Amino acid sequence: MYLAFDIGGTFVKFALIDAAGNIQTKNKFPTPDNIETLTKYMIENYLSISEKIKGIAISCPGTVDIRTGTVYHGGKLKYLHHQNFVKLLSETCKVPIAVENDAKSAALAELWLGSIKGYDNALVLVLGSAVGAGLIIDGKLYRGKNLSAGEVSYTMNLNPYNLKSNFFGPTGSAVNMIKSISEKKNIDVSGHHVFDLINNKDSEAIAIFDKYCLQLAEQIMNLQYLLDPEVIAIGGGISSQPIVVESIRKAIDKIKVNNPTHYANPNVVSCKFQNDANLLGALYNFFELKQENILSM
Repeated sequence: MYLAFDIGGTFVKFALIDAAGNIQTKNKFPTPDNIETLTKYMIENYLSISEKIKGIAISCPGTVDIRTGTVYHGGKLKYLHHQNFVKLLSETCKVPIAVENDAKSAALAELWLGSIKGYDNALVLVLGSAVGAGLIIDGKLYRGKNLSAGEVSYTMNLNPYNLKSNFFGPTGSAVNMIKSISEKKNIDVSGHHVFDLINNKDSEAIAIFDKYCLQLAEQIMNLQYLLDPEVIAIGGGISSQPIVVESIRKAIDKIKVNNPTHYANPNVVSCKFQNDANLLGALYNFFELKQENILSM
């Protein structure tokens, strides 16, 4: 068995997973505000079942050097910057440890057992607090020279008059979309309640949601022309809602109708694993590093 951690901005999820990718048990704890408490909780969870564990796989935000286990920047968890999980955990956790970026982990999960399995060239877009991406080229995850391939949140929207909101991260954020509808309808921020409104065709909710999907579709068209993937899979918690991919497809059709010079036709699908993707992809990264004899112990 393997212990996988998915370090998010609100919760740290962890799971016991077998070598075939079957999740046996899973749980979570609130994300601490410092590295010391975070590693303390991770170690405690390992020690409680250490006799079963052959390795630890970690998914986290930030730019990750998978060969050393070092994280840079860490997204909203700024305390992850320059932290090395292998060094932090290995003194107590006497098993090999692997670390990968969260969006890249999601892409690896879908490549291993999910919606892009069998494709040579694919893109996974993860819609969360921002937009993460994992790019598959020739059947392998592409990380780039500076380990930042797929950082689409920093790509710019075609709006030179509003530089403060000129990045894809905020406009493609599922969290921001849900918050906007919640504020418009004066309800508690809840993805479940917001999608009840969307699925019931509430006019105000639909107006915000349709604009959001159109902004996603614009970037998807750009990415299709740049990368020419066989399939683009949409992940993140909202991908469990069928209306998300359905509406993105409709928005792509709308772009093409309004500008007949477009000939690209992105194949947009939903990710299979949604909220479990980072856990499974972290484990797949572990297996790849082990095969390459990069992991110690």
